[in-house]
Amino acid sequence: MEYFNIWFIILVFFYFLILFNYIYLSYKPDFLNNITGFGTLFFVFTHILLFLTLMNQENSLRSEIIPLWLLTLGIPLLIIIVIILLSTLLRYLCIKTINRDLTFFGKHFEEKQESWSKAKKDSLRKLNHVFIFIGLIVVWYIGLYVIIDYTGSSTGMIPEENNMLLLYLKLFDEPNSIKEILFSLGWFYFLLFFFFYTFSLFMLTNEFARKSTRISFPFTFFTRIYLDDNEKQNYGTYLYFAIGQMFAAFVCPPMMFFTILGISSISDLMTSQIGIRFGKTHISWNKNKTWEGTIAGTIITLLICYFFVGIFWSLIFTLTFFMFDIFSNKPINISDNLLIPIGCSLIYIFIRFFFNLDYYTIILSWI
Repeated sequence: MEYFNIWFIILVFFYFLILFNYIYLSYKPDFLNNITGFGTLFFVFTHILLFLTLMNQENSLRSEIIPLWLLTLGIPLLIIIVIILLSTLLRYLCIKTINRDLTFFGKHFEEKQESWSKAKKDSLRKLNHVFIFIGLIVVWYIGLYVIIDYTGSSTGMIPEENNMLLLYLKLFDEPNSIKEILFSLGWFYFLLFFFFYTFSLFMLTNEFARKSTRISFPFTFFTRIYLDDNEKQNYGTYLYFAIGQMFAAFVCPPMMFFTILGISSISDLMTSQIGIRFGKTHISWNKNKTWEGTIAGTIITLLICYFFVGIFWSLIFTLTFFMFDIFSNKPINISDNLLIPIGCSLIYIFIRFFFNLDYYTIILSWI
């Protein structure tokens, strides 16, 4: 491709800028979240660049696939730049003309939010995650139904090989197998990953703008409504959710990813809601959590996993969720929005590789 090197350098520059700002604007005492988030971003960004380099060595990918990848990776960055420039200019004009910035638009909602109950605040924060999960499931279900109806198979929706570590090692042993590996994953895998890639870039920009006095981004309005005083000092948990799910979408096949996304959204919501509304028995080492909430989330995790990945993986992930939930934040000071998707993804790829334990998706029988 004629302009590959230029696009590649642009991506390298912006990925470096994101990583630098992530550390520079972070709340330094929040060490574990900082290092986990940075490490996750570094892993994904470096592997994107690695795959692009390998793809560029394959002549058959240069005419269509590489331009598509570069556009998909680069366009969100260009859109964000345009929004930042326009938003920053608008804020500057407001300050110069009416001597006020744009934050006064959100004052009414901030004042109203102060009267909300703890349960309402929590549900509004986490329902967005549930809507993302439901929306992607609907897209997957409709897409699978249409493709099976027209082609008689699930080609493109279900990967030919779901042992991701095996594919990764094969890529290093045989770098020229990049085309075979990419096409074996199916187009829906890339749809999920690029969705969370774009989502993560927007959330990163939103947090950078919230913490910086030099740039403006219109969506920081929502952070003043949803974040509590403690989160305003750190990064918002919605950013950790975006980064964690981007990692899971990158290293897991679609059905396993949906399982992890369901745990991170529905199970997490049920844990906090049951804990807030009905919890009486607090966990001794973490007074912010209750056993009632943890047990409710564990049961929901068992049900979600059973339908998406079968009984054996449901037992593994249910135990994993239980352990993560009772130990996250205290005594392990790390957000469960990072711990659950990253931890479950790593457990999957290692057990799948070393023990050859595959999963069975019950909901496929409903199609």
